[in-house]
Amino acid sequence: MKSTKETKVAVLVLLSIVLFYWGFNFLKGKNLFDNSVKLYVVYTNVAGLAPSSPVTLNGLAIGKVNKIEVQKDGKMLVEMVITNEEINIAKSSVAEIQGAGIMGGREIAILNNFSDHNYTASGDYLKAAEKLGLTDALANQLVPVKDKVEKLLDNANALFENVNATLDAQTQKNLKLSIASLQTTLAEFSSVAQQVNGLLVENKSKLSTTLSNFDKTSQNLTKMTDSLAKANLAGTVKHLEETLGNVNGILKEMEQGKGSVGKLLKDEALYNNVEKTSKELALLLQDLRLNPTRYINVSVFGKKNKPYVAPKENTTEIKSTN
Repeated sequence: MKSTKETKVAVLVLLSIVLFYWGFNFLKGKNLFDNSVKLYVVYTNVAGLAPSSPVTLNGLAIGKVNKIEVQKDGKMLVEMVITNEEINIAKSSVAEIQGAGIMGGREIAILNNFSDHNYTASGDYLKAAEKLGLTDALANQLVPVKDKVEKLLDNANALFENVNATLDAQTQKNLKLSIASLQTTLAEFSSVAQQVNGLLVENKSKLSTTLSNFDKTSQNLTKMTDSLAKANLAGTVKHLEETLGNVNGILKEMEQGKGSVGKLLKDEALYNNVEKTSKELALLLQDLRLNPTRYINVSVFGKKNKPYVAPKENTTEIKSTN
């Protein structure tokens, strides 16, 4: 009986040790009964990669990082466990370290060469590659921004130093006086604005009447413009052009000596005859004025008419008569 109990206790103790060791390794990500494929990659820098980090293929988790060992030359040997047995990974594939999310986690992404049918076996090595995560990429992009900000701050510091050097006691005094003058000007402007507001209130009715009259005037102008637009201005202008053409033709004929007026202007003999006739008419009128009895003779007793005597030509009177 005693040996049987001791045997049972020993078996239980050994079983407990085995279970504890298996559970401990399982919690660490190791499975003693796992026959999955193990692949290896050598990196110069794992960039925050840790055991149990996921191994993905096009975003699908197909395994995890089993362990990371430091080699004698300082490079990092990473052991990957591929748990998805349905995935065939080509030997020409690349194992790239990528950022797993915004929080900065890292993972290994398998860039599988699906055209290569030479698949890996457990213990094979893949090519290594590294891609900056979102945080690292932002950090790299922030470096030039940081340099520009530092340069801007240096320029701002130099500017403030120059301003401080410029704003001496006299300049500050002048600025205070300018500000005081500006306040006085603003107060005066406020007073003027109040007066203008008062004038507007007092003359509100007049302004309304003026605006109403202006509106009526604009309406009348609009009507006038519409009337002018509807009028046959083109026909009127055309008729005026024809009239001017006729007048121009008449003036041209007069200039050429055609017609009575043209002959009067161009024919010297006609002009002389007209001038002579006018002189003789003047003499006749003068004689009629001086000797009316020669032309109107009323005789009651049958008196004889006086013989006609031609009047003497009086140049001065003729000119004055003309």
